[in-house]
Amino acid sequence: MGTAVKKTISLPPDLAKEAEALAKAQSTTLSAVIQDALRQARAARLKKELGHVQGYWSQRATQRGLITENDLQRFLES
Repeated sequence: MGTAVKKTISLPPDLAKEAEALAKAQSTTLSAVIQDALRQARAARLKKELGHVQGYWSQRATQRGLITENDLQRFLES
């Protein structure tokens, strides 16, 4: 993990209790639960961004008639 950076965060009481209960149920620390949640949030954000990029380029390819890999190969060779 490298060097850890300590931060103080505020959580609503219900969310804090839920996070603490999850840490206890998973036999881990509250810090590990928060880290995992942040990693999951980051992965979801990146997946959404990738979906937007894929959608954009898929639309552009369709506009140019590039439907199959063979279409793309012919386009790249021209």
